[in-house]
Amino acid sequence: MANEAKRTLRVTQVRSSISCPADQGRTLRAMGIRKMNQTVELVDNPAVRGMLFKVKHLVKVEEI
Repeated sequence: MANEAKRTLRVTQVRSSISCPADQGRTLRAMGIRKMNQTVELVDNPAVRGMLFKVKHLVKVEEI
C-alpha cells in the first residue's frame, strides 16, 4: 500500500454558487475553492466523492 500511488482529482469551479443553497457554498469552501475558475487538486476518497456529488453542477472534475 505504501508503494501505491494516490489517485488525484483536479476540481475547477465553473458556475457561481451565489444562487445555490448555503450548504453547497460551504461544501465548495471545504474543498478549498474560493473563486470562479479556481482549480484545486484533491485526493480521491469517498469523502471527497460525496462532496463532489453535492456540487456536481458547479464544478468540472478531471482525474489525474
